[in-house]
Amino acid sequence: MKKFFLWLVVASLTLTASAQKLVSPNGKLSVTAKNGQFAISYQGQQVLQMKAAEAAAPLKRQKPKKVKTDYRMLAGKRSHCVNEANEYRVGPMTLRLYNDGLAFRYETPVKEQAAYIIPEGMKRWMQQWCDSYEGFYPLSTTCKQKAVPSYGRQYKDAEGNCVRWGYPALLEPRDGVFALLTEANIEHGQSASSLYNDGEVYRVVPDEGANLSHTPWRVVIVGTLADVVQSTLVTDVSEPCRLEDTSWIQPGVVSWIYWAYNHGSNDYNIIKKYVDMADTLKLPYMLIDAEWDGMGGNGRAGEAREGDGKTIEDAVAYAQSKGVKPLIWYNSSVGWVDGAPTPKFRLNKPEDREREFAWCEKIGVAGVKIDFFSGDNQRNMDYCIDLLESAARHHLLVNFHGATIPRGWQRTYPNLMSTEGVYGAEWYNNVPTFTAKAACHNATLPFTRNVIGPMDYTPCTFSDSQHPHITTNAHELALTVLYESALQHLADRPESYLAQPREVQQFLSDLPAAWDETRLVSGYPGESAVLARRYGTTWYVAGINGTDAAKTLDTPLDFIPRGEAMLFADGEPWAFSRPAVLPQTVTCKPRGGFVLVVRQPSGFSTTAKRR
Repeated sequence: MKKFFLWLVVASLTLTASAQKLVSPNGKLSVTAKNGQFAISYQGQQVLQMKAAEAAAPLKRQKPKKVKTDYRMLAGKRSHCVNEANEYRVGPMTLRLYNDGLAFRYETPVKEQAAYIIPEGMKRWMQQWCDSYEGFYPLSTTCKQKAVPSYGRQYKDAEGNCVRWGYPALLEPRDGVFALLTEANIEHGQSASSLYNDGEVYRVVPDEGANLSHTPWRVVIVGTLADVVQSTLVTDVSEPCRLEDTSWIQPGVVSWIYWAYNHGSNDYNIIKKYVDMADTLKLPYMLIDAEWDGMGGNGRAGEAREGDGKTIEDAVAYAQSKGVKPLIWYNSSVGWVDGAPTPKFRLNKPEDREREFAWCEKIGVAGVKIDFFSGDNQRNMDYCIDLLESAARHHLLVNFHGATIPRGWQRTYPNLMSTEGVYGAEWYNNVPTFTAKAACHNATLPFTRNVIGPMDYTPCTFSDSQHPHITTNAHELALTVLYESALQHLADRPESYLAQPREVQQFLSDLPAAWDETRLVSGYPGESAVLARRYGTTWYVAGINGTDAAKTLDTPLDFIPRGEAMLFADGEPWAFSRPAVLPQTVTCKPRGGFVLVVRQPSGFSTTAKRR
């Protein structure tokens, strides 16, 4: 009898060990081996299956390693980031279960085996891959989506369906439960990856030149929509800041030429208009975009273009005289080169890059926008890191355009202020497609692209570019808060901003570009989005309607202390009010929006103010 009981205990322990769940610190998230796959569960219900190395073997009982992160960010959705994880070793993989998701990477040189199973019928918002990550995130429930012909090189099967997908990918495995797929912490010698699908199996495939001595972290954020939107998991798993001095790094709002004047940056008088606008609105920055070298020879020798007698150095000096910090544009010269705008080939060689950035620092340039990269391969990743490190040595802020999405570099190199990697307002200047799709797309981005890092959408256009917009003024104003970017470029022309009511101009003057806290208030991808962001003791609540019908947005704001409130809402074209009680709902016009600013009695100041 004693032997029987002993056998029963041993059998029970063996069964427990083979069926052990790997769990997050709060117990909400777990992983088990099931049918040769990892089964990811949230609050006891399976939400996603994943193939990975050693997944078919029983998970061995092990005591997890405790991982805690506690760090400060100079910009982003949250200034103080705290998270914790249980870390496990599963074959060649390190697997971390955080309270808001999981991260895993391969630690030994093996071929990547990770793949996600996204079954037919599951809602998903996924972008077809292109090297600039400038595409839409349409709602779909099938893996069979026709490849979009305008994305350049096609990745499609024999039936014309797309087979390559960019990060992030948002899934809704169960009603009200979401999973967002992405990656983080690209290092020297590594490429980024994307997803290739064969039916329901979406494989993680590193781009060219991958070094698999260990991989970047593959990241899955899991939970409610609020958990996804508020997560800092991408930076939590990224390397800490490598810069000793960050005092010179200051987020802020920028006046920007390109949207209204494609070739305006080679014209000193147009640059002067945008500097004057930044001065009037008390914006800290002004961006001189492509072709600035056309103002005067090579931009350094003082050779003036015939007719105006001004060079880029004159433009920089004029901005400085107004207390505005100038940023300037460069072609990366690894992507679009032939027929592309200048200046070119100034940053590719280390010695040229150091010389160019030293010149920028000497004449008073505050940062650089670098454009036209060529995808996710190792060459591009190494080049971006080299650019960030070199720019930091010369106290230059960096904005990557025509580039891959952020993958945590904003923590490691906080001089990375923003990255495009988004189909933004610039596209009003290119094709008519955006006009009808913008509102729905705008209401999708807070749940997809902007979750993972800063997004240079270039928002807030009240007038029209080459193609019209049909979103309301309040919708456009809301984008400046709804979208996080440490350099928030205002795309419209000076005359448009300076013609707005005093309340709107003051709003832009006070607007922060970095946040202490972010909360999702309400919304659903493509339909609506309401976010609350706090800077100091002031809350900004922004909401947009992504539909073509009037819509009432829920605004439960009990977490905001009572204060002086100002509401910017849809009107003809504006409706301003000072509600004594914070509204529980706000009704928006079709493609409309609102912004609510709540200031506490303790005072009001912002990172964006330069004086």
